[in-house]
Amino acid sequence: MTVRVRFAPSPTGKLHVGSVRTVLFGWLFARKMEGQFILRIEDTDQARYQPEAIPSIVDGLRWLGLDWDEGPSLEELERFGVPDAEKYAVGGPYGPYVQSERLDQYRQVAAELIERGLAYRCNCSLERLERVREEQRARKLPVGYDRHCRDLPPGAVPADEPHVVRLKVPLAGQTVVRDAIRGDIVFDNATQDDQVLLKSDGFPTYHLAVVVDDHTMQITHVTRGDEWIPSSPKRVLIFDALGWEPPLYCHLPLVNGTDGHKLSKRHGSTSVDQFRAQGYLPEALLNFLAFLGWAPGEGDEQEIFGREELIQRFDLFRVNTAPAVFAYDKLDWMNGVYIRSLSEQELLERLLPFWQAAGLVDDPCPGEMRARLRILVPLVQERLKRLTEVVELTKPLFEDIEMPPVENLVGKKMTPQQSLEALRRARGLLASVDPFEAEVMEQPLRDLADALGVKAGALFGILRWATTSQPVSPPLFGSFEFLGRERVLARLDAAEKVLAAAV
Repeated sequence: MTVRVRFAPSPTGKLHVGSVRTVLFGWLFARKMEGQFILRIEDTDQARYQPEAIPSIVDGLRWLGLDWDEGPSLEELERFGVPDAEKYAVGGPYGPYVQSERLDQYRQVAAELIERGLAYRCNCSLERLERVREEQRARKLPVGYDRHCRDLPPGAVPADEPHVVRLKVPLAGQTVVRDAIRGDIVFDNATQDDQVLLKSDGFPTYHLAVVVDDHTMQITHVTRGDEWIPSSPKRVLIFDALGWEPPLYCHLPLVNGTDGHKLSKRHGSTSVDQFRAQGYLPEALLNFLAFLGWAPGEGDEQEIFGREELIQRFDLFRVNTAPAVFAYDKLDWMNGVYIRSLSEQELLERLLPFWQAAGLVDDPCPGEMRARLRILVPLVQERLKRLTEVVELTKPLFEDIEMPPVENLVGKKMTPQQSLEALRRARGLLASVDPFEAEVMEQPLRDLADALGVKAGALFGILRWATTSQPVSPPLFGSFEFLGRERVLARLDAAEKVLAAAV
């Protein structure tokens, strides 16, 4: 069987990591089965539609490396204002891949259901519907449509007057939702409402549109969050009415925060844009998300997987049903592992935009500065969990600093006089060492500490405070090399004046 999986985002907001986890599982399954992964834009919710959401969603998917085999055309993407739309446009044999361009098809399907007696027009006012709901609540009955228009004679609700179209749900029997992860889920039809298929503005409801699209595009598997299980019979009932075979559903467990509640903004970042801006690598984020509800197997403790290995090892039918926990500290750890696995050149290219965004490096970056930045990359690589951390860590190496208070320039277990002498001796050594490189200056400074009878750490602490104005920095001698002899000596001279005034 050819596997066809789709991601059908509604452009009502930014791409959420919970949605990405759902997309990822479908994408991995499609790639493993050598099937097709389809991108479809579901823009029929005009009340919540946000035009800027589509460029964000498309760019976020591409940044994560989740490519698609079929999807919106160049013309469609340009209409939505997607930058560099030609990079993302693929088209396909089942287009258009934007719901608002398929309105005639949805209306035709609704009309066919009316003709076959499986749907009906309803012109109940909003006031009447609310009054019915209030009466149901007062009588402690299930709240829903009372089917007032269900058995009206043909023509009682004129087609040219405002109305909605409702599905005539069977009043008895059961609807079975086939789920690859949870098995068959059974619903009594008596609990189901006569759902609206076509709204009064002529736009389809989500359930009608998704059923028509999934059938037309021959979707075989649908991955979705298990919070949507209660709405699943709505889709299956439409499939049954139309005589179509539903896809196999795969309801994935919720993604919760560490407090056990559904992941939301109160837990931290939730949109892909936020994770990207905070310096997470796409490959680390995908690796992390793959483990939210799935694991390679009992006894396999491996947690770091490359993209191709994930594709080969992933098994959609072994997804856990228990809620997954989004642990930000685990993501930070995994991101650090991926950062350390990059080559120095790769890491430089990933760090550069963050230095530029902070105004520390020009955009574009001149070749001379790139060469200097290559000095910094290995100094910070072991220390970073997120790319953004490089800004605060290295900022004093780019900008002028304020001299720290005198107490910070006094070495551990040293007097101000001893610290001043040590600073002067170190300054003289650094003025003459040649070439001015980390491996050349380190041993002479260690020897100087021995000659002064102080711990090397105490001497290096004085020099670190004097040249960076902070207690922690990238490795000291590499920092000196990046700063260059002139700036290092100037900062040592300024520190000497502070210490001399206190002696």
